[in-house]
Amino acid sequence: MNSVVLIGRLARDPELRFIPSSGMAVTRLTLAIDKELFGEKKQQAISQGKPTADFINVTVFGKQAENCANYLAKGRECAVHGRISTGSYTTQTGEKRYTTDIIADRVEFIGGGKGQSSPQGKPVQPDSSFFGDFPDEDNDIFQPVDDEDIPF
Repeated sequence: MNSVVLIGRLARDPELRFIPSSGMAVTRLTLAIDKELFGEKKQQAISQGKPTADFINVTVFGKQAENCANYLAKGRECAVHGRISTGSYTTQTGEKRYTTDIIADRVEFIGGGKGQSSPQGKPVQPDSSFFGDFPDEDNDIFQPVDDEDIPF
């Protein structure tokens, strides 16, 4: 079974491209995932110049790729569900390089990032239709019940 679930913050803005032959959207993300070092271990890693996070490359396809490019930005928190994909390529100097990426099946936007704003800098407002039509607090929808009226 090849299944991965990651939660982290974007290390840079998403890169949106389109496959020329099909026109399908492809977005590349880099997730910074904290190594959960605490106290002395974290301070020691920082003083030695060692990273305190892993940086994972994620590739998203289709409509979800367009949504990621439009609504995610550097610093924004998200969750990724997908699979590991490995590959290799040869550089111009003849060196063979190996790659490990996550191919995302699903990306969920978690945090609002800095100041809960969209990449365009506009504040994010919750959709009022999500909350439904609840009565005002002034309307008393619950009436007290007398113990004598309870049938059991």
